Amino acid sequence: QDLPLHKLGDKGVFTKALDEALLDGKIDLAVHSLKDVPTIFEDGLQLNAVLERANPIDVLVEPLNYKKGNTSRTIATGSIRRSAFWKNKYPEDEVVDLRGNVPTRLNKVDTLGWDGAIFAHAGLERLGLGERISKELPWMISAPSQGAIGIVSKEDFKYSEIVSVLNDDNTRICVDIERAFLRTLDAGCSSPVGALAEVKDGKLFFKGAVLSVDGKQRVDIQEEIELRNANETLGAEFAKKVINEGAADLLNGN
Repeated sequence: QDLPLHKLGDKGVFTKALDEALLDGKIDLAVHSLKDVPTIFEDGLQLNAVLERANPIDVLVEPLNYKKGNTSRTIATGSIRRSAFWKNKYPEDEVVDLRGNVPTRLNKVDTLGWDGAIFAHAGLERLGLGERISKELPWMISAPSQGAIGIVSKEDFKYSEIVSVLNDDNTRICVDIERAFLRTLDAGCSSPVGALAEVKDGKLFFKGAVLSVDGKQRVDIQEEIELRNANETLGAEFAKKVINEGAADLLNGN
């Protein structure tokens, strides 16, 4: 609790214990917030199913009884991605670190004199705290797989076919593309990378962005594909396009 996520080595930090339990045969299934699951699985594990996605966007939560001042704001987040997007849009604001579980973070918002903090819409709604949402932030491209729940099992799990019935087809193709985008960038879940695929009217719409940590630079991509032609490899194609535009340099701090 004393270290920011990006200093823990984020690839697998939330999943390691359950991965080990799966591989040791202590459990049959692990249920995760899919955005926290590494894009490359431990040998012997698989993403068995992805449930229908909740609202994937980020939101701003302001303090209770908030009165906005005329000066620049102080916004809290523990996410490098959210920080970079906020600094890109509001460079005059101060962004401070925020850690703890959701109730702890909400208490800090209400008591520490900040102007607000950034949360996932889905996380607040699942905890019955949707009333705390002050503003939706559709311009802040979500983390890959944000709002989706994934079920992980061993590759040889004998009931895999039964569990796979839980797959939501549209959510699955969207998160597979988003995760392939992140994987091809060789980035982790705390990197300043946004990726969101959505299915509408028989088409798949993708938007992605890679930012510098300070938010001063960014590379964006938007694509539209017929849903019948959509597959996971598109994520890698989209990533290669932004790499050609300098995204890798931003991720490497150059």
